[in-house]
Amino acid sequence: MVASDLDRTLIYSAGALALTVPDAQAPRLLCVEVYEGKPLSYVTEDAAGLLAELGRRAVFVPTTTRTREQYGRIRLPGPPPAYAITANGGHLLVDGVSDPDWRSAVGERLAAECAPLGEVRERMVASARAEWLLKERVAEDLFAYLVVDRERLPEGWVKELGAWAAELGWSVSLQGRKVYAVPKPLTKGAAVREVARRVGAGRVLGAGDSLLDADLLGAVDQGWRPAHGELADLGWTAPNVTALAHRGVAAGEATLREFLAAL
Repeated sequence: MVASDLDRTLIYSAGALALTVPDAQAPRLLCVEVYEGKPLSYVTEDAAGLLAELGRRAVFVPTTTRTREQYGRIRLPGPPPAYAITANGGHLLVDGVSDPDWRSAVGERLAAECAPLGEVRERMVASARAEWLLKERVAEDLFAYLVVDRERLPEGWVKELGAWAAELGWSVSLQGRKVYAVPKPLTKGAAVREVARRVGAGRVLGAGDSLLDADLLGAVDQGWRPAHGELADLGWTAPNVTALAHRGVAAGEATLREFLAAL
């Protein structure tokens, strides 16, 4: 089984491609997501072929913080995944439909172990400032995030909010232009372990680039992370995780080659 993060791990927006070669030598790209009539996310043409092969050779489980609606815009090459994990583990999709038993179990655990979403969101928004807050969103009634102007974000604001939220069973992280507030029990890793149990996977591979992927990488037997992202910025590693030298869309292709080689 292969469980992988999507954004900035396997698929990339135009701003995250990190193409460093001359234009004439740049890889051909395949668009895998359209939003409001415009292309949004890409893989290299070679990566598209690798994804299709991966889907034929393993149980491939896209594992993302995206909502179900956001995930639904993605059209990955290869056979449609039978399982997918969205909303940072809040929804386990089986043939595109959220598993009600999993969602119910997640809801019960959050209610027992964490302060309500509304309380955390209220504090998060109230402490933000108009000069650097661009958007605020709630995802699937599970967690909240802000889109911010990172250059104007005050130093120490995220840390201060995180210290407050930790007492309520929540974690706060800054990833790119987004500040996430996520209940601590809401993890990709828990959902990955559940899918592995259902399919009887003897070995699980995985990849991710962000702080929200650390738990995912901790749940797999062998994992990879690219040379970009919050995990790379922190120098994060683990005995079962290999840090790739690749950045940007080239890292997505390299990750897929690692998956197939490990298989």
